[in-house]
Amino acid sequence: MGRTHDRSPRTTITREEIVDAAVRVIDRDGPRPSMDAIARAAGITKPRLYRRFADKADLYAEIGDRMGKSVAAAAGTDLTLVLQPPRVALRRVLTGYADRIREHPNVFRFLGRAQMSQRGDGSVLQFDLGRAAADRFTRQAREIAESVPIDPAGIDYLARAVVGSVVAMTDLWLGDSGRPDSGSAAEFVDRAAVLVWGLIDGYLRGQGIVADPDTPIFTTLAALESARSAS
Repeated sequence: MGRTHDRSPRTTITREEIVDAAVRVIDRDGPRPSMDAIARAAGITKPRLYRRFADKADLYAEIGDRMGKSVAAAAGTDLTLVLQPPRVALRRVLTGYADRIREHPNVFRFLGRAQMSQRGDGSVLQFDLGRAAADRFTRQAREIAESVPIDPAGIDYLARAVVGSVVAMTDLWLGDSGRPDSGSAAEFVDRAAVLVWGLIDGYLRGQGIVADPDTPIFTTLAALESARSAS
């Protein structure tokens, strides 16, 4: 039987197409892919891959950004989340996140392990996935806080706490097999939603805001503002 290749050689290729190839390879081979395998899947040589990406961290960041955008798309717009009760909104976001993990479990395992690796020259390549996700969460949370409005002071600490907790719970959920079953997804979403709401609730209480997880934040703050104006 003749040897098969993932793709025939190509003359041009985009960064997006290389990320597509990387995701396919990780889905297929597991969370420790070789750059050679990714280049073959993309139909190019490894030197040509590095003409599009400065180094592994550059490629890892693009893969992480792809997964992050996929999760964000499933969650809906920031305004939608503000207008929904927190309990409903969190379950929606976390269910979308869990669905993406079940579609690409190896990719999420890969991203969790890709934070530190060794370069060929012996130096350490660092890619802080948690920081990248927390920075994205912080930007979105600040936009929500300013539109409501809520004092955004300390929101970066909240973002780190939320992302760190969810990443740790994801690692627990994936387990040794790395392939969570559908029956455990509901428990993951339930437990993560309770924990994340506890962090958000603590942040709001620090600002003197007592919120009901079954009432939209926008409604809670509007009622609070009305009460302050009347006093």
